[in-house]
Amino acid sequence: MREELNGESLDRVCGYFIKCRVTDRASHLQKEFHDSVSVAAERCNLCLRLGVLKFWKAIKVVGRTDSMAPEKKKGGVLPPDGGWGWMIVAGCFVVTVCTRAVTRCISIFFVEFQMHFARDYSGTAWIHSLVDCTTMLCAPLGSLIGNRLSCRVAVMLGGFLSSIGLVLSSFATSLEYLYLTLGVLTGLGFALCYTPAIAMVGIYFFERKALAYGIAMSGSGIGTFILAPVVQLLIEHYSWRGALLILGGFVSNLCVCGALLRPIILKEEEACPLPVDSECEYGVKPPAVKSVPTGSAVGDKLEVDAKQQCLQSMQEYHFLLMPDFLVLAGSFLLLASGCSLPFVYLVPYALDVGVSHQHAAFLMSILGVIDIIGNITFGWFTDRRCLKKYRNICYMFAVGMEGLCCLFIPLLRTFVLLVPFSVLYGYFDGAYVALIPVVTSDVVGTTYLSSALGVVFFLHAVPYLVSPPIGGWLVDTTGTYTATFFLSGFALISSSLLLFSVTVIRRCKKNQKNSLSKDPT
Repeated sequence: MREELNGESLDRVCGYFIKCRVTDRASHLQKEFHDSVSVAAERCNLCLRLGVLKFWKAIKVVGRTDSMAPEKKKGGVLPPDGGWGWMIVAGCFVVTVCTRAVTRCISIFFVEFQMHFARDYSGTAWIHSLVDCTTMLCAPLGSLIGNRLSCRVAVMLGGFLSSIGLVLSSFATSLEYLYLTLGVLTGLGFALCYTPAIAMVGIYFFERKALAYGIAMSGSGIGTFILAPVVQLLIEHYSWRGALLILGGFVSNLCVCGALLRPIILKEEEACPLPVDSECEYGVKPPAVKSVPTGSAVGDKLEVDAKQQCLQSMQEYHFLLMPDFLVLAGSFLLLASGCSLPFVYLVPYALDVGVSHQHAAFLMSILGVIDIIGNITFGWFTDRRCLKKYRNICYMFAVGMEGLCCLFIPLLRTFVLLVPFSVLYGYFDGAYVALIPVVTSDVVGTTYLSSALGVVFFLHAVPYLVSPPIGGWLVDTTGTYTATFFLSGFALISSSLLLFSVTVIRRCKKNQKNSLSKDPT
């Protein structure tokens, strides 16, 4: 029995030691497993951060090589003033057809919307206002996408959104539905297309910049001339819903235009930095963005990259401190308050005085085709050496004459008398529209043209939003269109007089300073 007990004890002791051994081994394996998981997690975290860093650097490389405003390099090229630049002009031409011309033709739907939804002038006018307002309000967003990614991405994305907006508008059940689809969604798509395409023309042309812009911006007039009667026919045959559906397919061609906009990198001396004005002292260049220091930690690099991007964004909008640009911005605000009213109310006014639907739509066609002549001829004239210095004066003259035309329209109550108005207003409208990017480029330079155009069109947003409803309210209150067209005319003339007054004051101060320097006594 003793031996058996000793044998059993020995077995128990051996089993205990084996169990302890297994437990220790299991604990050791578990510890090794946890250590391996921790190391793997740390490596995954490091790889993830490195991947984010590499992706961020790749995005920056794409931005440098495929951006509207690429960083200046010594190995850049001169503005071609031709070559592929004419394809850029062609792409911008189609963009203006699909954006500005289609926006103008929305006024042809005015009476259809008003009758179908049984709403007043003011409520119906909000549709056109929202399209114009959203297009201009989101213009800086188009510049931002073009600068950060590429012009192609911005235009193709905008074409997709605007096409979807028009197609969805064909299923509208209320004006509020049209406010969202036709006003906001379509306007957003137009905004992403318009500014990047216009900025690309300024990058490709220098000597013949005004002519190139004249041809590119003439798409608005040609599009209006062709689309106005076509849209009227589409409404008659397929109703307003079918017309909007077909316009949605037409606008999808913006995606094709985006593929034409190939970016280039200009030489540093051709980038046209901010002009220097010894009196105003706004020509001081902003501090250069420092290069990214080499850090040991990946997180530090990401933080420095973020700061660099923030400084770069501040540098892009440094022109906002320029006095000349501030005066120009004030003029654009007044201009936008008056220029959209004739396009909204010309057709309703013609119908109100007894002009037929076809003749009323034909007035828009006349305005559009004469707009083309104004775009091209004014662009060609202001590119002449004798007139290149006086581009600002030519711009003021065109805006002022457009305002005078609006003051006389209440006296024109037949189709025969309204035709001269369409001719004159269309010509001067095309003239000043072609010069807006040129005048802006002369003030801020090619380097900041994309961002400046985004701000310029952004300034048009609020006047485009409120002026048509105000005009509609004046029609509802007074029962006539006289006050509406007077509002348009006085706003345009005030825009021209503001620039003219500042130019005269600056010229007088300059002459006075020169006379004092010549006469020491």
